[in-house]
Amino acid sequence: MVAYAEDAILVYLDVTPTGELARSSAALLGAAADIGTPIALIVANGTELASDAAALGAASVLVAPLGAGLTVPLVDALAAAASLVRPDAILVSNSIEGRDVAARYAARTRSTIAVDAVGIARDAEGIVIHHSVYGGAYNVESAATWGTPVVTVRVGAIESRAAAMPAVAEQLVVKPSGRRSSSIGSVDIAVVATSRPELRGAVSVVSGGRGLGSKEQFVLVDQLADALGAAVGASRAAVDAGYVPQTHQVGQTGVSVSPQLYVALGISGAVQHKAGMQTAKTIIAINKDEEAPIFEIADFGVVGDVFTVVPQLIAALQARKA
Repeated sequence: MVAYAEDAILVYLDVTPTGELARSSAALLGAAADIGTPIALIVANGTELASDAAALGAASVLVAPLGAGLTVPLVDALAAAASLVRPDAILVSNSIEGRDVAARYAARTRSTIAVDAVGIARDAEGIVIHHSVYGGAYNVESAATWGTPVVTVRVGAIESRAAAMPAVAEQLVVKPSGRRSSSIGSVDIAVVATSRPELRGAVSVVSGGRGLGSKEQFVLVDQLADALGAAVGASRAAVDAGYVPQTHQVGQTGVSVSPQLYVALGISGAVQHKAGMQTAKTIIAINKDEEAPIFEIADFGVVGDVFTVVPQLIAALQARKA
């Protein structure tokens, strides 16, 4: 039986349908290492992923077998791991699966839950969670007054990375709760041929708004994204206008991103959009309306026509690569 550190932080790591650790794993383990000793939980058949988790900083890895049904077996495993480790906090990705697991676990155990955290720290009284709320208008802190807090962490918000550790894996014994759950009949992987990074978790993002004018002219966003090696995003107005699919939408009703670089082209900066990108490290806005709200949060702003400014920017980037 492994003895766990008194400052243990239990980290639930998402596993993709193709059997790999999700990209959020490195940041979750990095955040855990900043406040304690990271103990990873992986729910998968086999222990092959344990070495990957250790390489990302997990001091120890609990591996639970993948049970039948959606979500419930994952919550069963998290409950078993928490009982064994007795952590100071439980960190989960703010992904679709992560939010589901965290919410069900918190409800089952009557634990405190803090969602969509952009940072996490420890003070003399315990774990402190940082949030960006009301469309990024305020930065606030929360803490649990009792028990172990369950924290879902926004993808891309944490820069910390933990040092690699020796692989120490332990098979976790999980007693099924017997709660009802749906089941998966089959999974078909949709392969998208693109050289661009995935929007959620991308290091750089170029987004376009209604100011692009049409689906045909939105290609300007694609061109700048390719020049920067960035993902492509869009405002809700651009999505509603049919310029790009809804999967590209950044904002309160779309994807929340926290890249190193966010470039907004022809985006006015409605509060719903800012809610999904305000935590980006550097924001560049290009808009011909000098009163556009996006300039209130931009680190760098260009007042001008995107169809004049952006081609010059692309040419300059390509010249530097030559």
